[in-house]
Amino acid sequence: MGTMQPMSTPQPPSPLSTALVEIERHADIAGWDRPPQLFALVETAELLSREPALAEKVGLAADEVPAGLYTPVEQEALPEGPLDEALGQIMWPAGVVGCALVHEVLVLPPQAEADRPELADPEEYARNHPDRREVRLAVAVLADGASESAVRLRSDSEAGDELLFGRDLAPNLTEALMATLR
Repeated sequence: MGTMQPMSTPQPPSPLSTALVEIERHADIAGWDRPPQLFALVETAELLSREPALAEKVGLAADEVPAGLYTPVEQEALPEGPLDEALGQIMWPAGVVGCALVHEVLVLPPQAEADRPELADPEEYARNHPDRREVRLAVAVLADGASESAVRLRSDSEAGDELLFGRDLAPNLTEALMATLR
């Protein structure tokens, strides 16, 4: 995993990171132990211009929305099986400018990963390791190549852990999501 930093950075968040935070909060409200969730990203102004009833419901006209904002649209559950195979079957309709995925994974400290026996199944090793941590990984990408990622560590405290952002937290997942947009 790449380097992480708290969301509190001096520069304002990008529209993509704002959408990613909204998606991760949606997942956080639903709780842990959930299957991967896939979201389409559409330009908010475009969505409101195509869906006048929605614009009326939220009380905004398409021309009142700043350009470059994204609305996440949750998709149906992904099929059972390997995530890379499920993502390999995704084709987005016109109007989808990006996508995002929220996925729970186990992570190990670097030393535990280095100590993994060569023949051990990586998933089983992680699942049984005493130093494993459960994290919710959220990755969002745009067709233009922009990407954002964040993690939330599962915590025993009710306050929870903060959402941490990083550029290269899941490069393989980022690439797999990008491939769905091609």
